[in-house]
Amino acid sequence: MADVPALVEARLSETFGAPDARAAVTFVGTDRIEVLRFTAGDLVRYATLGMSAQPMADPLATVADPLRGPRAELVLTVRAGLARTDEVLRPLAVFAASPQVEGVVVAPGGSLDATEPLWPGAPFRAVLVAEPGGLVPDLPLPDPLDPVRFLPLLPMTPAEAAWKRVHGAAALQDRWLARQTDLRDPLRKAVDLAT
Repeated sequence: MADVPALVEARLSETFGAPDARAAVTFVGTDRIEVLRFTAGDLVRYATLGMSAQPMADPLATVADPLRGPRAELVLTVRAGLARTDEVLRPLAVFAASPQVEGVVVAPGGSLDATEPLWPGAPFRAVLVAEPGGLVPDLPLPDPLDPVRFLPLLPMTPAEAAWKRVHGAAALQDRWLARQTDLRDPLRKAVDLAT
């Protein structure tokens, strides 16, 4: 059977270069989750490692398939040096463990809520899960395993998260685009949500 975490780390290193830091978190009853940090110029990227070791199971399924099902890792990109963003490691590990702990399927358009700031002084407590493929290509795995998808995370302020629940992910992304919002700014204010 494929060593999925090793293949994932190789794909991330091919895309971003060697990680310059890593941290591991283990939650009771779950596999080990690591968060890798990649710094390039004025950007820092955090990527989970271990979430894709097991497929995500439909919470309504009576029996989880140990081989088939969506697999994903999470990627967060922020501007370096503006905030203590390295403290996002634990929230990212919690997000990555949520399929095993809570039985959720993390997919584009969904939200993940940390219930506390993502890092000290952060105006964000939640993230929007964006479409994969633009930053890190999907990683094919041997049959019958589904490919690993690398899902970008876009930090949301509480006002944006509430607005997204009413209007949907696409509408929020359209609002960000129309207002030319810098989604990598770790200290940005909420986008203007007035109609």
